[in-house]
Amino acid sequence: MASSFASSLDELSQWRVALGQRLDEYSRFLGEHDVADPAAHESLDTLRRRMAGEKLIVAFVAEFSRGKSELINAIFFSDTGRRVLPATPGRTTMCPVELGFEAGEEPALALLPISTRLEGLSLTELRGQPKAWTHLSLDVSSPDKLSEALLEVMRTQFVSVDDAKGLGFWDDEHPEDNPPTDDEGRVEVPAWRHAIINYPHPLLKQGLVVLDTPGLNAIGAEPELTLSLLPSAHAMVFILGADTGVTKSDMAIWRDHLGSPSGASFVVLNKIDAMIDPLATAEQVRDQIEQQRQSTARTLETDPERVFPLSARQALASRIEGNARGLAESRLPALEAALGAQLLPQRRDVLQQMVLEATQRMESQVARRLGDRRRQTAEQMLELRGLRGKSSAKTRLMIERVDAETAEFEQCTSRLQAMRMVHSRMLKNALVDLTSDRLREEVNEMQTTMNASLLNLGAKKAFLALCARLRELLEASQVRAGEIHDMLTASFAKLNAEFGFSLSVSKTPDLKRFVQELSLIQRNYVQYLGLTQALRLSQPKFMEQFRRMLVSKLRVVFENASSELELWNKMASAQVDSQLRERRRSFRRRREALERIQAASGDLEQRISELEAQDTQLQQLQARSAELATRVKEQARLDPPVDAQNSEAGVLYAAQA
Repeated sequence: MASSFASSLDELSQWRVALGQRLDEYSRFLGEHDVADPAAHESLDTLRRRMAGEKLIVAFVAEFSRGKSELINAIFFSDTGRRVLPATPGRTTMCPVELGFEAGEEPALALLPISTRLEGLSLTELRGQPKAWTHLSLDVSSPDKLSEALLEVMRTQFVSVDDAKGLGFWDDEHPEDNPPTDDEGRVEVPAWRHAIINYPHPLLKQGLVVLDTPGLNAIGAEPELTLSLLPSAHAMVFILGADTGVTKSDMAIWRDHLGSPSGASFVVLNKIDAMIDPLATAEQVRDQIEQQRQSTARTLETDPERVFPLSARQALASRIEGNARGLAESRLPALEAALGAQLLPQRRDVLQQMVLEATQRMESQVARRLGDRRRQTAEQMLELRGLRGKSSAKTRLMIERVDAETAEFEQCTSRLQAMRMVHSRMLKNALVDLTSDRLREEVNEMQTTMNASLLNLGAKKAFLALCARLRELLEASQVRAGEIHDMLTASFAKLNAEFGFSLSVSKTPDLKRFVQELSLIQRNYVQYLGLTQALRLSQPKFMEQFRRMLVSKLRVVFENASSELELWNKMASAQVDSQLRERRRSFRRRREALERIQAASGDLEQRISELEAQDTQLQQLQARSAELATRVKEQARLDPPVDAQNSEAGVLYAAQA
């Protein structure tokens, strides 16, 4: 029995695959007929890689024993006929787990030892160090062996209180939150810091990544979860117990680590089957569940429509048994309908806009390039038709004129060289503030300011000042990009008028989205840099990990902004090089044709016929290119079919509520 979310994700995947095929078809055509420059092909390749590598991250966050792993199994993996993730009473998933699929890699479980927290390296850095991880092969052909192997994420170890402090699991300032000790005074902690499961499930192959995050201690001890992994998720599912409501630790996770719920945040009241009372009527039970739902919404200060009472255990069992009635009673389809209806269209809109903008740019460049070729062909035909009935002396004069025009055209090289020097200098100035070195300087200044304050109590203020400076750097680069656009526009206009080019400047890259990404990082980090974290930040190892993590996060933003700016400038330069080659080739062909005509008068009509055929071919290329671009845009705008299961689930939920 397929999940409605799975059906929606499958539709998104099919749309993305079809769109990728259209892009491949368009790209092959442009390459086969040499109607796009290398920079344009690079832009298309980047787009296709992003389309193919697009990930959809859904994070599940809960305290222990809320049924989180069971919910993941019910939504995504019921088709296996058993539980994929361990889901037994008590503590199960002890460390954060990423469940995804990377093509070309064997099914495996990668485990990062908890001791790596003492080294100060961030998860981002450790991902690139395979030797730091323990790797276990997974036998996906045997459900029993697979389930047994995944039990490893539950493993724990006992350490001293001092070691627990260093690892982030013990805080003398908040003894009520500390885990219990054994008879020897040792503390039980997870054996692993992080786990990555590479599993060839159909949904994971389509780009889904499931992030399973256990417990308040795990979140608090690993700042990268709060500051990087959770904020990067496209949807957040926060699981509570319907029988307990919002506990103190649940509220701590919500308040300190999840923040205000966004449009992609969902709250689950799991285990509604535990509220069934044999002495109460079905209507009374429904009323109790609804009261718990409304109470939870008020406590978390969120919309009641974003709170979903359900039974993950009943849903999983019903899916495995093919019991449609039991699945409906579990109420899981309502959550899946919300995930599919709100999350997937957002991801589709992002990809759609990206493809439409890239295709529009490519279409304009191809039309301009083919139009320039047709113009040059028309000039040659007009020139040759004027030679009909003329003497060889006239042909010699035409050759001399071509030589003169060629010499005059070559005078543009000095102008182009001067323009390139100015362009290179302006581009360097635009990129200087987006380098990793400049970013490190700014972060180091923030750290110096933080260290100067008592117990890093000025951390939030220093961080906000850093974000303000980085925002100014991005905005300054945007201004400089506008200056480059103005310079190229003026220079291209003169070159077009004096030397017959058909150069044009595409729209300046909009760096506002990188400013928005910076604002998102700021919002997540400010939430983390409160008074409760001041003592942690005063510890050198923790501060170093925080700094490394922050730099790696910000570097992605600045590198992407720099790459987009560089690619835009590269396309402008490639356009000049392309048209320069085309014009030189045109002059060479004109001279060769005239020389042949001078040697044999019969070649005149043959050459005119060749040019006419060439113009016809160019017209066909224009039409075919426009057709392929239109097909890409039509596919991008194509709405996926409405999922009947989602619609039914929405109606069902409304009836139950």
